[in-house]
Amino acid sequence: MKNTVWLVAEASGAFVEEERAIPPLESKQVLVRIAASGINPLDTKIRGVKAAHAQQPLPAVLGLDMAGTVEEVGPDVTGFKPGDEVYGMVGGVGGLQGTLAKFIVADSDLLALKPRSLSMRQAGAMPLVTITAWEGLVDRAHVRAGQTVLIHAGGGGLGHIAIQIARAKGAEVFASVSTNKSAIVRDLGATPIDYQSVSPDEYMEKYTGGRGFDIVYDTVGGATLDASFRVAKRYTGHVLSALGWGSHSLAPLSFRGATYSGVFTLYPMLSGEGRSHHGEILKNAAALVDAGQLTPILNERQFSSTEIHDAFAAVEYGATGKVVVEIEA
Repeated sequence: MKNTVWLVAEASGAFVEEERAIPPLESKQVLVRIAASGINPLDTKIRGVKAAHAQQPLPAVLGLDMAGTVEEVGPDVTGFKPGDEVYGMVGGVGGLQGTLAKFIVADSDLLALKPRSLSMRQAGAMPLVTITAWEGLVDRAHVRAGQTVLIHAGGGGLGHIAIQIARAKGAEVFASVSTNKSAIVRDLGATPIDYQSVSPDEYMEKYTGGRGFDIVYDTVGGATLDASFRVAKRYTGHVLSALGWGSHSLAPLSFRGATYSGVFTLYPMLSGEGRSHHGEILKNAAALVDAGQLTPILNERQFSSTEIHDAFAAVEYGATGKVVVEIEA
């Protein structure tokens, strides 16, 4: 059996179809027939060789996220069997084959059973953003009922998932958002904040009486992270960032006596350390999905494997909703 992959040979290059042999499975690996490959802004940066923290030497098969069906399992795999529908963030960095392919040999620790209530297309949109949201809110900040949580860019891929996880944990959620995405945030049960018309000090005063937010999740980086340091609650506030790669003054955060955590979701794939926790997160997220507390928002356009270039272009343009490429059997 051969594997069809879509390969990028140079920075921002075209996607070229190629046939490859499928390597034999190692002890804890599974062979998955991919049905859907989610496309993230990070994938576009990797393609353009613009993500120093997410190296994928070219030529390479790109794609971090996928949903599909288990075809075969390695000798030491106990949690999955052929026919299981699974999802996960399993490749596309660190020299690992990406998910823009018909098949992938994946580390079983990175996988979980797909939420029963989601289609393959929906499930393929979830892994990266869900793991990133969960690692910040649940693992680092221990979000809980009664807290105030501010999510920056709440209408984005990561932001809309973070809103739902925080609300599922009982928090009161606010989200900075552009005016054209305010309805998305409101429909998810969060209070939209128009960051273009109101300053951090003003919205902190309006929504927290000047005390600050218990948790602030920066999903944008740069000046947004700097602003986050200014609106965390004194002493107990916790700022999170999935894009804290720049140089920032910690003085505003220190003067508030608050804390900061960076979220680097790719580390388990790049290092091999802590991979099983990604599978655990996705298992817990699937339970939230099937309980009706979490669902991805998809872009209205459906993309096939002949439209990968268009899918990447849509993400680069700033498409609303998660973009997914469906892989034909």
